[in-house]
This record gives sequence, C-alpha cells and structure tokens, in this order.
Amino acid sequence: MSAATTRSRTARTPAPDRLCAEAVDLARAAAEEAAAPGVVGDHVSLVPEGDRVVTHYFACEDPGYRGWRWAVTVARASRAKKVTLDETVLLPGPDALLAPEWVPWSERLRPGDMGPGDLLPTEAEDPRLEPGYTGEDEPPPNSVIAEMSDEISDLVDVEDAELTNRPTEVNRGAIASVAEELGARRARVLSRYGLRQAAERWDEAFGPRTPMAQAAPASCVTCAFLLPMAGSLRQAFGVCANEFAPADGRVVSLAYGCGGHSEAAVMPKPPKPVPHAMDTMRVDEYSLRPADDSGSVPVLADAPTEDLGHS
Repeated sequence: MSAATTRSRTARTPAPDRLCAEAVDLARAAAEEAAAPGVVGDHVSLVPEGDRVVTHYFACEDPGYRGWRWAVTVARASRAKKVTLDETVLLPGPDALLAPEWVPWSERLRPGDMGPGDLLPTEAEDPRLEPGYTGEDEPPPNSVIAEMSDEISDLVDVEDAELTNRPTEVNRGAIASVAEELGARRARVLSRYGLRQAAERWDEAFGPRTPMAQAAPASCVTCAFLLPMAGSLRQAFGVCANEFAPADGRVVSLAYGCGGHSEAAVMPKPPKPVPHAMDTMRVDEYSLRPADDSGSVPVLADAPTEDLGHS
C-alpha cells in the first residue's frame, strides 16, 4: 500500500484519538451542564472530526425533542495529555422529530388569512400590477413636466410672448379626467396577468362548472339580481345581489346560476275576486205596509150603532 493511498484513507475516515474517545465522562458533564438534570441519556456513539478531535453523542430524554442527541466535541493539543471541551450542542438524529421546512410568508399566505389590522405589502415588481396613468408621457401643456418649477413656467411665458398668434388654451385636465373616470389614474393598476388570475379564481368558485351551476334552472346573465361590474371583466362577471342566494355579495360568472334566479320560479299572482254583478241600477221602493187593494188586508164589517148613553 502506497503512502498516497494511506493518506487518502486517513483523510476520509480519521481514526479517533484514544484520549478524546475515552473522555466520555467529561463530555457527559458538559452536556448535563448545558441541559437540565435527567435530560441527558445514554452514550450513543462517537465520531472523529479530525486529528485529536472527537464528538460524543448522548441520547436526549426530553419528550419535546424525540430523536435528538446531545453532541459534545472534545479535543486536545498536540503532545498534550489533557482533553479540553470544545462545543456542546443539541442536534437532530436520523429519526428526529423536525419542524417542517421554512416557507416564506408570501408562499404561506392563503385567501382568507388576513384579519382586522393586518397589512399585506405588495412587491415593487408584482406581476399582477402595472403602472397606471401618471401623465409623464403626455405632451405639454398636459404633461406634468410643465408644472415642475417656476423657472420653466416663466420661460414658457417669455417664449409665448414673442409669438404673434398665441396658441389656444388646451384643457389641461381633459386626459386626466378621462383616465380618472376609467379608474386608471392610480399609481398601479391590474395587469393582464392580474386580471387573468382574478378571473380564474372567481370562475373556479362561482363558475359554470360548479355543482350549483350545473343544477341551476338558468344562468346569471338573465337574472335581475346580477349587478354589472366596471372594466373589461364585466363581459364575463358580475356581483350577486340576492340575499338568499349562496353567492350573495360575491363576484359570479355570467354562466353561473342557482335556484334563486329571478325568473326561475315566479310565484303566480293571487286571483282577483269576481266583481259583484248587479241586475239593475235603479232603486226599488218597498212600503212598510201592504196596500189596501192588494188582498192581503182583511175587510172588517161595520158594527151596529148603539146609543151608548141609554141602557
């Protein structure tokens, strides 16, 4: 065996130093000093870390750290007989109970996680957003550059004074007012990517492929409870305004539907009562007593005349 092969094997698996390997009591004392009493268990193994450097592993008896090990590294100087303490640390073993891999908050966040008082920052280069109307690309006098300083304004006035025919005044707020009406006069607006993401979410939650829409008698596009949206998404989505519908206050696809459709089950109107039929419009007169010649009144005979004054 050559010397090069011997050095190569020694570099890969160094033999443990005898004095460092025998310093189990020193390593246990260091582990018990760092941990609570009774937490350090049996000596598990030792691993040579280099020349005259050995790490001793002890089982951890703490229930919260199942499978972890106390690692105590000891070393000694060249030609020295005394072993010294190098490091004490708690490390996970092969079957240790570990926490899941850390995930950035931007990847952990899910819809509905925000609560009152929470702030959700957006990245400067968020692909869902794009710059809105700022006026920087507009030519003067609508450009914001024309309002940068008083010196530029004075210079423009002097140059305009030399003209024979001054140009007509242009409405400086014409383009800005149109942009504001369209909702584009903001620092950033939704990009096509952001619009597509929103449309996919809404279509998945309240779209035509949901079980509710499959069993619906009609779609939302013909429902009176559908409120139209602004912008380009109004061609495919609206807001439900039926308080008894499952999507009340939610953005729904025009192809979505439910049993609360305004025209799906129209209740019939109650029948109107038949008006009273009258045979005549004149008032009939009825006497309280029958007439004498009606035959209903008996005829009484005349009583004999008597002189009531004589017996």
